[in-house]
Amino acid sequence: MASTRNRLKHDVASETQASDLSARINLCQTITDALSASRKVLTEHQENLTFNDPTIEAKIFIEYAFEKTSMQLITQSGELLCEDGKKKLISTLSKRIYGYPVAYIVGFQPFWTLNLRVSEHTLIPRSDSEIVVETAIGLPLSKDANVLDLGTGTGAIALAIKSERSHWIVSGCDFKEEIIELARANASLNSLNVEFVLSNWFSGITATQAFDLIVSNPPYVESNSIWLNQGDVRFEPDSALTSGIDGLDDIRHIISKGTEYLKSGGYLLLEHGHQQANVIQQLLLQQGYQEVTTKQDLNGLDRATLGRWLV
Repeated sequence: MASTRNRLKHDVASETQASDLSARINLCQTITDALSASRKVLTEHQENLTFNDPTIEAKIFIEYAFEKTSMQLITQSGELLCEDGKKKLISTLSKRIYGYPVAYIVGFQPFWTLNLRVSEHTLIPRSDSEIVVETAIGLPLSKDANVLDLGTGTGAIALAIKSERSHWIVSGCDFKEEIIELARANASLNSLNVEFVLSNWFSGITATQAFDLIVSNPPYVESNSIWLNQGDVRFEPDSALTSGIDGLDDIRHIISKGTEYLKSGGYLLLEHGHQQANVIQQLLLQQGYQEVTTKQDLNGLDRATLGRWLV
């Protein structure tokens, strides 16, 4: 069920705004005109947008609405616009100026070297999570290592790891069938052999399975965080974002149960908020994990913490 914080997704532009937007796009004759008009509209609504570059987004939306490639925007810049494409562009821009995420509008998001389908059932993959992939593929695992991605969402982390370590056995799980279907679609789209199964954390993982590496980007936002009312997260599912008052309920569960599913010498790798590293390190150490270390993301912020299970 949609939460009150993301009710904006169901709103429509005011009658005046909608009329103005339609008029401006309908006046466009060519791709060049549409690019210019779209860029101006996005520039005028910066206050509702997060990490917005009007020039880049305008190109993305023109490609989407008129089914063009980046090269065709150049080579076919003078082409006359079709009416169906204009209607699609108007709808697209209307959603975006209310802050609706670009990835949800166009249905895709790049991550690592992959292009992934996205839906409102999952988080939008972010570059912050690439440190999890980078750390995972840098571990000294065996050639046939068994890897599990808990709460896989779009399958981004599992698929990125598999794309770099084709000989590893990689699987992912999540708690909704719609999410698993999306992850499987992304595996097919990117021609990667990753198994995705229905499981609420470890509930559907058999006790006889043992993993060399368990990775997860679990919910880690505090349930009352003001961050939930900002940017793209307003439209993303609460179940993928929040985890108790301190944001650590799911992480505590994974750290505790993970010992039952790791081989001796196996690793647990968790993405987390940039201010949570110290407490997560302590949780890992208290549970008996060793070689605990934290990695920084592209912005130099603490983003992923690793522990090794040695028994």
